[in-house]
Amino acid sequence: MHPQNQNIMTQEQDIKNAIEAMRKGGVILYPTDTVWGIGCDATNAEAVKRVYEIKQRDDSKALICLVDSDARLQRYVRNVPDVAWQLIDCVDKPTTLILDGAVNLAPNLIAEDGSIGIRITKEAFSHELCFRFQKAIVSTSANISGEPAAQNYRDIDPRILEQVDYVCWTRRQEHQPHQPSSIIKLSADGQVVIIRK
Repeated sequence: MHPQNQNIMTQEQDIKNAIEAMRKGGVILYPTDTVWGIGCDATNAEAVKRVYEIKQRDDSKALICLVDSDARLQRYVRNVPDVAWQLIDCVDKPTTLILDGAVNLAPNLIAEDGSIGIRITKEAFSHELCFRFQKAIVSTSANISGEPAAQNYRDIDPRILEQVDYVCWTRRQEHQPHQPSSIIKLSADGQVVIIRK
């Protein structure tokens, strides 16, 4: 199979290629349950550093990561509060939770207060990618910091396309509106703060 021939690129092959790139410490561009994302292995500090560089973003602004399941989420957060599970069960739009006590992730991915933004994705492609990669995957909007998020593949800045190691084929043809996720911060003491609706 020739990845350069997009007519015969299957989703299966696309996922294999993306995983191979991330296993080598590479950075990918991929469609998520929200906007297009810049991704990498969330446990690899060097790869995370490159994501900050590509976005031209200050690394004190923590990045979000995606996982495929409740069980995987528990590998990266020391104590998931009950309210988090209630929210996950009842929200109908993609919602990123900022949770205290991040563990097993690249140190430069975690906020200064020890929290991490994490989301369980239900969208077919990104869910399968996370499931097959068996680790959290960084997911930050595919834009230069301060510019609008790339809702579709065609919105991605050429400067970003040039700097990543692999660009997924899946959903490149889409032309429809996508919104960034809601963001809710849950403190260990039970405080709930809505950061982005």
